[in-house]
Amino acid sequence: MHAEELRKHCLSFPGVTEHQIWGNDLTFKVGNKMFAHTVLEVAPVWLSFKTSDEKFAELLERQDVIPAPYLARAKWVALETREAIPASELRELLREAYDLVVAKLPKKIQANLATKSKPKRPAKKKKIPKAKRRKPRR
Repeated sequence: MHAEELRKHCLSFPGVTEHQIWGNDLTFKVGNKMFAHTVLEVAPVWLSFKTSDEKFAELLERQDVIPAPYLARAKWVALETREAIPASELRELLREAYDLVVAKLPKKIQANLATKSKPKRPAKKKKIPKAKRRKPRR
């Protein structure tokens, strides 16, 4: 998965913002909390993201997947190559990272995210039966 595809995927989640921090790195946040981080230039690690406790141990058994520097204690993993995890699986893992962070947000913020994810429909006009219609007074 390339940076633009990663960016498009992460920004498709409700309430996600992107921030350029630490020079030329791109961080994805929800509720002002990070769930994924990528570099835009060549670096030893190209993508880091949050995982569950179970996935953390499982992913570290793979080649080119390491504990994320500075964030491993919070169960983040880092990918040393773009081929470390297939793109389809990586999309699922990024969604899981997003969901893990959302679950820790205050309930009010979670509710706002839920309303943003539902498409808004125009309000339907109520039909009034003829028997209940009033004639205008003169």
